[in-house]
Parts: sequence; structure tokens; C-alpha cells
Amino acid sequence: MKRVLIAAVVILLLIVGGTSDLSPTIALAARWIALALLFACGCLRRTLTTWIVIAMFIGAEIGHDFPALANNLRVLSLIFLALIKTIIAPLLFATLVSGIAGHADLRKVGRMGIKALLYFEIVTTFALFIGLAAINISKAGVGVPMPISPTEAQTLPIQKQTASDIILHIFPENIAKSVAEGQILQVVIFSILFGIALAMVREDKRRPMLAFTDSLAEVMFKFTNLVMLFAPFGVGAAIAYTVGHTGLGVLANLAKLLATLYVALIVFLAGVLLPIALLFRVPVRKFVCAVAEPASIAFGTASSEAALPRAMEAMESIGVPRKVVAFVMPTGYSFNLDGSSLYQSLGAIFVAQVAGVHLSFGQQLMIVITLMLTSKGTAGVSRASIVILMATIGSFGLPIEPVFILLGIDQLMDMARTTVNVIGNCLATVVVAKWEGEFPTAPSQQNIEAATAD
Repeated sequence: MKRVLIAAVVILLLIVGGTSDLSPTIALAARWIALALLFACGCLRRTLTTWIVIAMFIGAEIGHDFPALANNLRVLSLIFLALIKTIIAPLLFATLVSGIAGHADLRKVGRMGIKALLYFEIVTTFALFIGLAAINISKAGVGVPMPISPTEAQTLPIQKQTASDIILHIFPENIAKSVAEGQILQVVIFSILFGIALAMVREDKRRPMLAFTDSLAEVMFKFTNLVMLFAPFGVGAAIAYTVGHTGLGVLANLAKLLATLYVALIVFLAGVLLPIALLFRVPVRKFVCAVAEPASIAFGTASSEAALPRAMEAMESIGVPRKVVAFVMPTGYSFNLDGSSLYQSLGAIFVAQVAGVHLSFGQQLMIVITLMLTSKGTAGVSRASIVILMATIGSFGLPIEPVFILLGIDQLMDMARTTVNVIGNCLATVVVAKWEGEFPTAPSQQNIEAATAD
């Protein structure tokens, strides 16, 4: 794997170097030779994670050299995302119902829910304040010219959500509609209530449905394994489209803002999630090996949904009980979006800096408190983080025009914050399992191998 990483760094430098005027033909040939060497390394280490990483670099190169082809390749990433979306609802339903009804101790389920929500609120609050600190230190928005009459304003209607709207959105009015629209939290609520109801019926009535949900869960995990065989193509195509669509030149124009977000996310990972893992005695090395694949899928596709089935399977493989994984991780997709929370606080102050509006610490604190509430509705809003950000800054009288500066690099920012979302939710499942005393201190070798297998 070290050879793969070294080759990847070399390729990245060559790709960036290829944007200069120094021997473009030689740089082009060198990049493709390096890609061929990377491909050879992948043949020696045939794991899905390795091939996803290789696909990301090949996709970046295709997007850089052949942008027209890269735009056409987007259909592959859309196919991959569509296949993933067919898995999520039946998988959540089967695992949640099986975990709740099979447990029979409903008080323990309620206690686990309270612990999960408490953990979510504490961690996302840390994320909000780190984003706030990062943008105040870097001042990436100071001196950036205000955009005038952005044409994209027509495509992003501001949806200001009240507390009642957010609460109402949690509950499904039609489960088929919730499944069709990909409303994860609504599917979770329906599945929890269904599981509780099933736990309350007689044993002879409960047993057939439990057998069905257990079988459905196993089938959906096998279905996930089949779909994941297409992951390198889907991820590579998504990266190719991103680079081909936005180009690498955008990095130079907004490098300070991108660097601020990426550094802030790294600080959050090292300064918040790592200490939490150590505090709860999470086996860090095994956890990193297990989360590598879903995190790489999340980074390549910029979609938390794409990584959800594999993330659930990975956490279960290192010893987290299925009932904990099935309850905590889907719930976290609405209440524990660490990367998105950090991005929103950073983005709000960036908007103020571009607009030349000075915000006192008290005003910034009020923005953070508002985001603590509005960010919980992120999962149910189209183009979630941007729209929630626009609604929040609008309530404080800030102009929305600077938000469209963020749109130019939103895909690149989304890739990073989505990856942190997935890692944060994976860690949450282990922490809650530890908190409940249901995480084994020494997972079986079979589970460890399954976490790193393709």
C-alpha cells in the first residue's frame, strides 16, 4: 500500500505540474506512465479500497486531459448512485426491525437513542466552533470581490425552515414516498415504530416477520457486495466529471478557502474524533482499516448515501452489533453531520467577510446556535448544505451573493465534508456500542479480515 500512496502523490504532483508551461507533452507522458505503474501496483494488491483509490487518480487524469469525455462518463457515477439508493431503504428497514424486535428490551433501545443524540449534539457543536475559528484565523473571505447578479440564483430557492418544519419533516406521511425521495430519517422513524410494534405482538406472530427481516438484511448485504464491484468505475467517473467540469484552475483562485476547510476538517479529525476514540478505547487501527473503503467512496462520489451500506457492513465486521449499527448510523445521517456542520459555520463567516460585514463574537455565537438547529434539517433539503447556509445567513441580514462564490468549488468542498460525515458516523456507532457495553474488546480474526477485504 505504501507504493500505491507514493505513486499517488507523484501522480498528483504531475497533474498539478501539467497545468504549467513546462514541457506539457513530457508531463502528459509521465503522468500516464505513472498511472500505468499505479495500475500495476493495484494488480498486486487486489482490494476494493486500492482500486477505488486508483480509479480516483485515473479519473482525475481523464478529467484533466479529456474534459469532454469526462463529462460523458458522468453516467457511470449516476448508475452507481442509483444502485446504491435501491439498497438503502430495504437495508435500513430490515436491520432496524430485526434489531429492535429481536432484542425485546425496548427500554434499552430508548437508552441507546438518548446516548446517541447526546453524542451527536456534543460532537457537531465542536465541529461548528472549529469551523468558526478556522475562518476567523485564515480570513479567506477578506478582499474577495462581491459577485454581481449570479445566474445560479434561480436554481437555489431559499427554504427557511422553522423548528416546526424540521420536526414535522422527521415523520413520514407516506412510507412509499419517503423511500422514493430518499428521506433516510423518515424511513428510520417508520422502521423503529414498526420494530417496536412487532416486539409487542405474540411470539408466534413475531417469529415469521423476524425471520423475513433477518433474511432480507443478509440478502441486502450480499446485494451491496455485488454493487461495490462497480464502485471503482462509479467513483472514477465522478472524479473525472468533477475535474472536467470545474478544471484545476479553480484551485488557484480559491486555494485559501479550500485550504481553510481542509485544514479545519483535519483538525476536527485529529483534535476531536481521535481523542474520543482514545477516550472510549476504540481500536484505532482496526477502525481506520474498516472505515477506509466507505470513506474513499464518500470522497469520490461526494455522497454519504453511497457509502452508507458499506459503512454499516464495515462497522458490523469489526464487532459492532447489528442493532447498534442499524440504529445509530442512519440516525446520524440527519443529526451527526460533522463535516457539513463545520462547513456551514465556516461558510457563514466567509459570506460576512466577503460582504465586508464585521460580526462581533456575540453575533457569531448566535449564528452558531442557529446552525445547531437548522443543520439538523440538512438531510431533507435539496443541495442541503448550501441551501441551509443561505437560509441561515438570510435570517441575519447578510447578502446571499457571496454564497455563489462557494458554488464554484462546492464539489471539491463537498467531497471532504462528506468524508468526515461518514467517518464521524462510523465512530459514533463504535462509541455508542462501547457505551452500551456491547463492543467486544477483541474482535474475531474473521471479522478483522472481513473489514479489510474487498
